[in-house]
Formats: sequence, C-alpha cells, structure tokens
Amino acid sequence: MLEVVHGKSKNSLAVIQIADKLQTMGVDGTLYIGYPILASADETIFIDALFVSREHGLVVFDISQEAPLPGDESWNGIRDKQDSLFFALSNNLGRHTSLRAGRKLAITPNVISILPDIATSPPNLGGLLIATVDSLPSVLSGLAPFNQEYERPLNAALQRVTTLKPQKKRSAVQKDNSRGAILRQIEASIANLDHWQKRAAIETPDSPQRIRGLAGSGKTVVLAFKAAYLHTQYPDWKIALTFHTQSLYQQLTELVRRFTYEHANDEPDFEMLQIMHAWGSASKPGVYAKIAEHTNCTVRDFLYAKSKYGTKEAFHGVCVELLNATKDDDIEPIWDAVLIDEAQDLTSPFFRLIYRFTKSPKRIIWVYDELQNLGDHIMPDLGELFGRDADGTELVTLENRLGEPTQDIVLPVCYRNTHWALTLAHALGFGIYRDEGIVQLFDERSLWDNIGYRIVSGELLPGKEVVLERKPDSYPKYFLELLNEEDAVICKGFESKQEQAQHVATEISRNLKEDELEPDDILIILPNPLTAKSEGMLVSTALAQKGITSHIAGVTTSRDEMFSAGSVAISNIYRAKGNEAPMVYVLNCQDCFGGNELIKLRNTLFTAITRSRAWVRLYGWGHEMKSLQEEVDQVRKSSYRLRFRVPSPDELDRLRMIHRDLSSKEKGRIQAAKKQLGEIVESIESGQMMLEDIPPELREALLKVLNTQQS
Repeated sequence: MLEVVHGKSKNSLAVIQIADKLQTMGVDGTLYIGYPILASADETIFIDALFVSREHGLVVFDISQEAPLPGDESWNGIRDKQDSLFFALSNNLGRHTSLRAGRKLAITPNVISILPDIATSPPNLGGLLIATVDSLPSVLSGLAPFNQEYERPLNAALQRVTTLKPQKKRSAVQKDNSRGAILRQIEASIANLDHWQKRAAIETPDSPQRIRGLAGSGKTVVLAFKAAYLHTQYPDWKIALTFHTQSLYQQLTELVRRFTYEHANDEPDFEMLQIMHAWGSASKPGVYAKIAEHTNCTVRDFLYAKSKYGTKEAFHGVCVELLNATKDDDIEPIWDAVLIDEAQDLTSPFFRLIYRFTKSPKRIIWVYDELQNLGDHIMPDLGELFGRDADGTELVTLENRLGEPTQDIVLPVCYRNTHWALTLAHALGFGIYRDEGIVQLFDERSLWDNIGYRIVSGELLPGKEVVLERKPDSYPKYFLELLNEEDAVICKGFESKQEQAQHVATEISRNLKEDELEPDDILIILPNPLTAKSEGMLVSTALAQKGITSHIAGVTTSRDEMFSAGSVAISNIYRAKGNEAPMVYVLNCQDCFGGNELIKLRNTLFTAITRSRAWVRLYGWGHEMKSLQEEVDQVRKSSYRLRFRVPSPDELDRLRMIHRDLSSKEKGRIQAAKKQLGEIVESIESGQMMLEDIPPELREALLKVLNTQQS
C-alpha cells in the first residue's frame, strides 16, 4: 500500500498527479511530498517529492514546469539539477554507516525529472531519467530494488530520527547486559517514526491542526520536528513555539537546533523561530508578554495576577484582561504559525489570543496529552477554545480529507513507558485497588480504547465488573525483549525519610558504577512542591556523601534547565512534567496515598510514574507507604490488569466532589472542624466531658450524617 505524507511543496498539483499515478499502479512504499530538505555546502535544497519503495528503490521527483525543445540548453539545466539532487541526497545518506556498503552507498538514489510533455527524446546526457506523469510506470519499472535490510535505516535517515530522538554514544558501556547496554539497544530500536508520528511531524495544513496522544507518544519531539521543518521551508515566516512547563525550554531548544542544522546546515534564526514560554519571565519574554507589548498593553507579572485572581487562575485572569483590552483594536497579527505544546495545561483565553494574533490562514498547531490529569481528560470544544463568530459558528473546525494534510491526528503508541509502568500509573491514579474504593474514572468509556486498553472480560457499563489490559500494539515490542516486569517497576517502603535518602544514594551509586548509567539518565521526583526544596537538599546531601553530583532543578540551576551532564536531576513534580529519564525515582510516595484533594494527589503519582523511560522506583516511608505498597502488590497479582466495577455517572460526580481541589477557605474550615472534633473526642475519652453533654439533636444529626456517608 502507498502511504502519502503531505509536506509543503511548491508544485503541489503536479505532485498530487504523481501520487494518483502511483496509487493506480498499486505500489507499496511511502511518498513524501515537499520532504526532505537537504543541506549542501553551498545551499539548502528543496525536494518536490521523494518515493521510498523496496521494489523501485529510492526515487527523487523533480518537477519542471516546461518541457525543453530539441537542442535547447535547458536540457543541461535539467541535468545539473538532477546531479545536484543526487549528490545532496547521497552525501546526506552517506553520513549513516548503516547505509554504506564498503566505500559506496548501499542504496543508490534515482532522480526523475517530471515534464508536462516530451516532444522528442532528450539528448544523451549520461543517465538522465525523464518522464511525464503518464509514462512514469515504465520508467519506474526499469529501476532496481534495494535489499530489505536497508529499509529501516534508510527511513530512519530520511526522517532524521537520530535528531528527533537524540542518542547517546554510551562509549563507557563495557558489559553486554548492563542497564546502559539495554538503553543503547532501546535507543537503537527507535529506528523509524511510526505512521502517525510521520504525519504529525511533516504534514501541516493551511489551517489549524490538533495532535493528541498519551504521555510518551512523541508529541513534544514531533512538534519540535515540525517547527524546524517549517522554519527551514519558510525562513521568512515568523513562527512561535510555546509551552506551559518552564523546564521544557531546554529540551525544545536542543531539538529544534539539532533538526534545523540537519536541514539547513545552520543554526535556527531564533528571531524568526521564537521558542517562548506561554507567559514568560523577567529574563525571557513569553507569548503573552509579546502580545501585550505588540498592543501597547501593560505586561502583568505573576505577583499581580496571583494577588488579583489567585494562584490557580492567575494566567487565565491576565489572558482575559489582555483579550478584553484588544478585542476592538484593529492590530496586525504577529505570527505566520504558532505551535503549542502542553495544550491541556493552558487556558481558553490564551488560545483566543493566539487565534487573534496569528495571520490567516491561522496555522495554529496544538498538542495535548489525552490524560495528563486523569480527571480532566477532555479539552474544551473548539468553540470554547477559539471562540465563535457573531452567528455562533465555531471559528475553528477540524476535518481530515483524503489527499490533504491531516488536521486531527492521534498518536496511539506509547514509546516512553513500559506497559507495566503505564498500567500501574493508571491503577494508582484511579485508585483501582484502593481499599476505600476508586478515586476517579473516565466519563467516556470509549477513551479506554483510545489510550490502548482492551477488554479481557466483563463490560464497560455502569454497575458491571470489567477487566482491562494493555493492547499488544500499544507499546513497542523491545520492552518485552529487553526488560522484565520485576525490575521495570519496584516499590519499597522505609522507616524514615533519612533511611529513604540513604537507600536512594546507594542505588544511584550502583546505577552509575555497575549499571553503566550516566548521571543525566536519572531523575529524582518529589511529589510535594512545597517541601521539594528541603527534601531535595536531604537527598542531595546523601548523594554527595557517595561522591555523586546532583542539582535541584530550578533551585540550584536555571529554571529553564532540567538535566545537566554529569549531574543527577532532582525535581518537584511541576518541573518534571514534560520531561523524561530512563531511570526515575519517585520519593515520598506516601504523600500521594490519602487525605484531602485526593484526585490531585493521585494525578501527581500518575504523572511522576509516566516520566520513566525504562525503570521506575516508588519509594516512601511510614504506614501510608505500606498501604500504597499493598495497592502495587494487587496490580502485580492481577498480572498488570485493571479489575473494577464501573461507577455510575452519579457515583463519579460524588467522587469528584469528595476528592476535589479545595480553596484556602475550605481547607481552613476543614482543619478547624478536625481540631474541634479531635478535642471533643479527647475530652470524652479523658473523662473531662460526658457524651450526654452533647445535645441529643446534635448527636442524632452527627450519627445520621455518618450513617449516610457509610452507606
């Protein structure tokens, strides 16, 4: 079957005709339109279309608008263009040792010039391949196939996967079975973009585009790929790449820089491709600040927004202010394209600002995690997100049309997390095996299928028992080949946080000395952001005693930096979002077991576990950690399956109410009530107060409430 990937081409009509002809031929392979872009020593070379087929080899299509006449000098121009394309592609492929056969390329590129018609035979100019769209089948039939062994490395080279998923050399690895050796194999196994990633990275319609997927499905790297591709294709475009988590700045900048250099053999022009936080900081302006400055409005900082709107609504509030201040102004838009990561964490007024200040045809590409927060899995509808016109019609609509770039893309495969870790993350996040019952669950039953689960038994209907497991095609096979479930996930409790810190330091020392991991392969996550700094110092001290360098992200390093070569990263959960590491240690897991705002706490645990790329360690201390260990044991005993009774809609609403986030006033009221109840119980038990001292009507009311809650 032919797969067509629609990049940006200046000869789109002719390329579509080529695609139609290949479809009618029934060939297998991939046709890349307007891709790849090649860097030579002197220039950036744009390809009209590239065809990869095991049967017909590697073919570059170069489209000419006019057919030369007999004896016309422009035949030499066609030959020169073919030579230029041949050498540019050969030189790019020749950098990959997997595509060499001795001193030659294992796959020789073919270049075919597509002309509107051919009046006479072209002159003999040494291997010149000429065709019209109609004569293309006969020309292709004369081309040699390539060996199957080169198909994956060829696609990897063409798709720049080495840049998209940067690999370490891991030259220090000496043992065949160490964790470092396993990581090297995993990184080598990511040889190709899958079907969905390929479309998401290269296809950009002249309209908005949405990309959805689980954590670890490749959304962030795909977005960086797309930003660099558009920047290279259209260097005069003003492009913004924005995000929510400050520590993503380092990762996105490195990815964009690497990929742009591969395409254009040069650094990105960061004046034209602006990588900016959604809000920004005093040292680095963000998208919000750029818009405010562009419209001569006051740029509001966090302290102002927090005092006026509260911490949770701070960004929402300043975006509403700016939206209202600019709604009647006739101001020129700023950007030709805007790419948005972590859309699930950004507010609707921000999207409306983006729509307002992006030039037509509104090339706005946003990606979001289907389940970054388990209870808030549905993005607002398009009308709420971008707004509606005076007639109530949504300003943005999405439709996937055959033969055109895809507008709505889902990335269904999780490449980051093992299926063991992801199942455990969902089990703990939802409270599937919690003694007191489920904490939260999806409203939409179909979402289970979308995120890669299948029904083993039962039904996903209210009141019914069901058993779910990960689909075999929802994760890469190399996890099963290279890892095992006993080591992929380990949960351990301690008597104190000091004992926990010492154990972590001992384990990380072993990771570095025996397992052949590198310091920046390791991420330590502290779930409670309020105590993360002091708890992080405790762990950092224990590591230092073992001679291990570490840093607390955003505290002892720049707020834009997560990982640093030669140093182990320690992070609170908010800075860890959007980042990943092969080995993840989640400490103080007991903080997420129970208490008020349980949905938030369980979401925190889910997010922390899903930062792991191979191994995850869940550590904690105290009696609540023992209870959490029992939940983990239940997941193991269930063979990493989810077994539960499906709550009714009313039950789900009640769970959301019980475990909701609390305001400061609600927290104060609950603390005061706890204190008063505690004092009453203590007074009765000590004999200072009799039960009869409590008015009968108050005793009856309290018993009634307790009985109602228990039933």
